[in-house]
Amino acid sequence: MSQNLLINMFYAAPELWYVIGGCFVLLLGTLFYVTLYSLKLKQKNYFLNRDRERFAETLYASKDGYFAFIYPDTKVNDPRKGIKESCSRRLAVLLNLADGTKSSFDDVMKCFYKDDAKKLQKYIDLLKGDGVSFEEIFNTKNNGKVLKLSGARISDANGNVYCDMVWFRDVSLESTQIDELEAEQGKVAEQNRMLKDIIDNLPYPAWLRDDQLHLRLVNKRYLDFVPPNSSKDDVINQGIEINSSNNESVSKEISKTAQSTIRSKRQKVTLVKNGERRAFEVAISPFHAEQSLDKIYSVGAMVDVTELDELKRNLKQHQNSHLRILGALGTAFAVFDAKKKLAFYNEAFSKIWNLDAAWLEKQPTYALFLDEIREKRLLPEVPDFTHYKNEEQNDFSKIIDAKEDLLHLPDGRTLRRVRAQYPMGGLLFAFEDITDRLATRRAYNDLVSVQKEILDNLPTGVAIFAPNGRLKLYNKELSEIWNAREIFLQNEPSIQELLESFKRFFTHVNDWNELKTDILTHLTNSTTKSFALVRNDGEEIEMASAELTDGSILVTCKKNTPAEVDAK
Repeated sequence: MSQNLLINMFYAAPELWYVIGGCFVLLLGTLFYVTLYSLKLKQKNYFLNRDRERFAETLYASKDGYFAFIYPDTKVNDPRKGIKESCSRRLAVLLNLADGTKSSFDDVMKCFYKDDAKKLQKYIDLLKGDGVSFEEIFNTKNNGKVLKLSGARISDANGNVYCDMVWFRDVSLESTQIDELEAEQGKVAEQNRMLKDIIDNLPYPAWLRDDQLHLRLVNKRYLDFVPPNSSKDDVINQGIEINSSNNESVSKEISKTAQSTIRSKRQKVTLVKNGERRAFEVAISPFHAEQSLDKIYSVGAMVDVTELDELKRNLKQHQNSHLRILGALGTAFAVFDAKKKLAFYNEAFSKIWNLDAAWLEKQPTYALFLDEIREKRLLPEVPDFTHYKNEEQNDFSKIIDAKEDLLHLPDGRTLRRVRAQYPMGGLLFAFEDITDRLATRRAYNDLVSVQKEILDNLPTGVAIFAPNGRLKLYNKELSEIWNAREIFLQNEPSIQELLESFKRFFTHVNDWNELKTDILTHLTNSTTKSFALVRNDGEEIEMASAELTDGSILVTCKKNTPAEVDAK
């Protein structure tokens, strides 16, 4: 029944049903579109939220902290109202803020010193008012960090302001490193200044050349030898050289040789300075520059040696004069130079060693000289000739003061040898035949020994005083009579000192000085034959004196026996 009703209604008004069907289809389409659009919006919001979280986490992961002043939408009449503040986690950790990310900018300002906080507030006001960016270094007062603050305004392409950002970067390590580098730079600058002062105050010109022989550095003294009014920059830029009288560089060629051979070189040059001809020595020392084996630089100097040359010439003249004098003496002289070669000898030298003049003119070495006199059996006998010869040659570098020794030759001669340093290097040798002198001395010593032995066997004490009044000879009987110490007599006392030693035997005398004067008068008076002295111990000592032909005084003394005393 209902089905028929619907059919009848459809046939009665088919247009109405068409409209109703169309609306239903439209409604279904609208619902489908709305559902699809809603899904797209959800997808877009998902990606927007994901990007926002990603950007936020990216900011949080930054090593710099930040504080943001976020403005509302620009449709608001006054965008400065309703400003939101945002503190990053990094900043909260960096400044050790108690409220963390909820901290306000006032909390941030409290982390800085008063003056820095005032300066920072001015920067913030300019940033928020006119969008003026800034960048400044501040020190925190709570943890001693050094922070670099950078302020900037963030806006879109149309000029809509989003926020004002202040970035906080910890530059404590960089600041410390900068301070250390600045301190080190100061030290380097001071060292460079001192080195420059040293180089400029050298009393002679000095310079530095690179591996291309170009001048790289000169000192102030260098300018005295180049055209007037030339500066250091002119010398380096124009390569102005110190030239000799023939207009050639005094150092460039020798520098080239020194750098190519990597060996120091010296060369004497002559220049006319202030109208005076003077001698200079150019010294070049090459070195590896920048620790590179390929770059060879050189440093050079030019020293005035005019006075030194004059001294050398005078010294040479004096030496030649001295050598001519030595050559005329009878003592044998020879000079072996620093290379141990015979540089000079006189005729007495060739005679004393029986050497041929032609052989000596060949300037033999000291080693050859030793070999030659050994072959002639004129060298003292030694168990190890090689060792002896080496020691003799080593003395060239050991002898400082004159050294004297005796050479006892196999032919019976004895030579006195003196070796001394020679001013020009090497040794000066002097040889003197003292064979006869030693023989005479031995004969004299033998005679004195015989005389001493004769005197010691006499029963009378004997003392002989030289013309100068000192005791020269005595016998044992003298020391026994007066109980005199041997060391006292060996020190050659005067006759007054010897008499003073007798004082202990005459303590019974009222005036010893008067007695001593009388004794001295009797001993020195040649007319007095003898006299007797009575000592404290009762001994009577008979003394006599006589003057010898050489002016010496002979004094004798002996103890008188009781019979001799009674006879008197």
